[in-house]
This record gives sequence, C-alpha cells and structure tokens, in this order.
Amino acid sequence: MADSIAVTLGAGSGIDTKALVASLVDAQFSAKSKALAARKDTVTSQISALSQLRSGLTGFSTALTSLISGGTLSTQPISSDTSVLGVGLLPGANISGLSASLEVKKLANAQVVTSGSVADSTAAFGKGTLTITLGTATYDTNNVPTGFTPKSGATPVVVTIGDSQNSLAGIASAINAAKAGVTATVITDSTGSRLSIKGQTGADQAFTIDATEDATAPGLSALAFNTGAQAMTLTRKSNDALVALDGVDVLRPTNSISDLIAGVKLDLVKEAPGQTIAINTSPPTSALSQAVNDIVETYNQLIAIAKEDTDATSGVLRSDSGARDLMRQLRELTGQNINPDAGTGDPTTLAELGVKTNRDGTLSLDTATLQRALSNSGPAVEKMLNVGLGSALRQISLSLTGPGGALTSSQSGYSRLQKSIADEELQIQTDTQNMTDRLTLQYANMDARVSAYKATQSFLQQQIAAWTKNG
Repeated sequence: MADSIAVTLGAGSGIDTKALVASLVDAQFSAKSKALAARKDTVTSQISALSQLRSGLTGFSTALTSLISGGTLSTQPISSDTSVLGVGLLPGANISGLSASLEVKKLANAQVVTSGSVADSTAAFGKGTLTITLGTATYDTNNVPTGFTPKSGATPVVVTIGDSQNSLAGIASAINAAKAGVTATVITDSTGSRLSIKGQTGADQAFTIDATEDATAPGLSALAFNTGAQAMTLTRKSNDALVALDGVDVLRPTNSISDLIAGVKLDLVKEAPGQTIAINTSPPTSALSQAVNDIVETYNQLIAIAKEDTDATSGVLRSDSGARDLMRQLRELTGQNINPDAGTGDPTTLAELGVKTNRDGTLSLDTATLQRALSNSGPAVEKMLNVGLGSALRQISLSLTGPGGALTSSQSGYSRLQKSIADEELQIQTDTQNMTDRLTLQYANMDARVSAYKATQSFLQQQIAAWTKNG
C-alpha cells in the first residue's frame, strides 16, 4: 500500500515527498544503526579473538598430552635382539630402572586344518551342519588327535550349510559368519581349491569339527576333524608360547604379551632357544630436551596473542576478565611446583629446568641448565613433564575453558550480546518500515488536499475570468 502511494507522491504539491520521507527516516535511525553496526563489529572481533585464545590454549595442552600418551617423553624399553624379541612401552607406564632377560623357547601357534582339493570352489559340496568346539587337544606322534577337552565356558557353535552355502566358498563364508573362534579361507592353486580353517593361538584354542550330513546332499564328512575322524589334515597344532623370564619358564597363549613385565609389551618374533635377550631401558633425553624447547616456543606464541588482545589501548579483549585470567595463569606456570614428590636436589619447577621469564613476559631457555637437570635428575625431569606439567596444563585448560570457566563465561557473554544486537537490528528494521509507512501515508493525504485546493483555485480563476469578460 505504502509503495503504491509513494509512486504518486508529489503529484499535487510538486514536492519530492518520497525523497523527503527517506531523508526523515534516515535522520531518525542512521546514528543508531551506525552505532549498532560498530558494536556488532566489536563483538565479532571479541568472539574471534577469544576463540583464538581458547584454541591456542587447548592446542598447547593437547600437544603435550599427545606426546605423553604416545610415550615419546617416557623411558623406553629396548631389546638386545629385535629379530627375536620386540618390546614397547604400555600407555602410562614408568619403567625406570628396568633390567631383565628373556629367552624365547617356543612361539604360540594356532591350529590349522586343511581339506582335500576340489576342482571348483563354487561347485556343490554338501549340505548339513558343522559343529565347531574349542578346547585343548592331545596328539600322538603322527599328529592324530587322541584326546580333546572342551574349553570351560565355551559353547559349541553349529554352522548350518544349506543351499546357499553348498560350496567350498559358501562353507567358508558360513563358518566366518558364525564367529566360532576360527577363520576359514579357500586356498586355490594349480592343483585345485582347498578349505583351510585356522583357530587362535594358545593351547586351549584347539578345535574339533563334527560333520552331520544331509542325506540328500552328502559330502560334509570330508570336513570332519576330531578324535574319531580326521578327514581334514592337521597342518599345525595349537600351543602356548614358552618363554623364560630371568630363567623362570612362563607360558602365555599369544605372542604379544603385556602381563609379564610391568609396563612393557613383549612381541615374540621367532624362536631362539638357548639365546638370552637383554631387556633394558633408554632414557628419552633428546625428546625431553626438545619438548621443553617446544613448550617455550608454544608458550611464547600463545602469550603474544594474549598480549595483543589484552593491550590496554588497542586490545579487543582489554576489558575481558577471562583473557586476563589466562595471562595470569600462564605467567604463574614457570614457578609452579609440578613435581611435589621430588627427591632432594631434584627440580620441581620449569624455572629450575632453565625456563626463564623475560621482562616482556615471554620465556627463554637456558640450555646448559636444562642439560644439567637431564644429566643429574633425568627421571625427575621425565616425571615433571609426563605427570606434573601435563596435569598443570590440563588444570589450566579446564579452569578456563571447562563449564563455568573464565573463557567459557566470556564466550557466553559475547554470544548473549551478539544475540541482543541482532534483536536490536531487527527492531530497527521494523521501526524503519513502520515510520516509512506512516510518513508515506501522511504525505499522501497532504498531497491529496493540496491537489484539491489547486483544483478549487483553478475553478475560481476560470469563474473570475468569465465574470470579467462578461462585465
């Protein structure tokens, strides 16, 4: 309505009332709109700066946490012969002072049985059921099973072989789908295809296969393997790994052992009876030194951003309590005791590792002091960085970015302010349109009256002219 009225505005009065309305509306709301736009830009900058601080702090903490969880900053186990024995550090373990010897007498093996060869792995083979039972087996000298004890708590798994599984390939798929603790594979070469079934390593992971044939489609008996029938060929028996730790024989069901030496994962590679493998440790001196350098560099990057954002004159976060709290906690970090259980003479703070606070708030590293600390108190430095500093950074991050944290509260405040500005912008748009409509209608009425006056004036002028002429 207002738009259609505006098209005819000024027709009576001759005044550009459309431009006049726009000018009056702009005069009413221009200053407020500009002020609101400036506030919006400021809040956007504050949110961006705060997000950068949060991201930097989280990255600082996460980077160190990744080094710790990956074991980079921890003393590592070493094997004197990795071709026989591999060793690794378990997460969170401390193995300082470890010294052990291990002899790999026998690797753990998994039972493997193989069927006879068929020309086509997709051809019909037989229907019925295969019952797979896990347990412990005994064998004679010819590898013929002489006894079998089912595993305690294990339930035999019945695998149904129907029309869709009636082939060597189909049988393999059915066995694997049954999750019976074994894996079936079809092996094909120039002589044909054979079904190979493999269990898991360990003496109690042997298995028997009982076949029940469908009378209308016999053939599954060719896959039986138990104390009474050995249609399949035993190509490998299952057994535990046998190792001697410091001269003491120990059995384990797998070749990956994590419960024999505290904090160390052992990976048995090959059998080497009679060969003693030494297991010692290697301190992470270079990694610790590099970590302290990285900490100083990352700290300086974060503090530079924080200083710029909180600058008393130009910083977008100069009045933000969360940003100031971040600065305070970071500055206190170098003097914080992050090794409360330190022994006599061991370092307890980053400052005692050579990390110095400069006058401008940045950090620098005295490498000579750090190297002395690593040489004299290596385990203590390792503990400081793995436990103490990691915990301190997590605590700082949580106190600032966690629920109710200072930076979190600031973020929430800016988000509320941003919404308030958006609401005000919407209100200005509404008020602008309402005023435009009101003035447009008001001037339209005025223009109509002026037009009527002009018409009356024209009529009177015509009448007067006529009277004058006739007189």
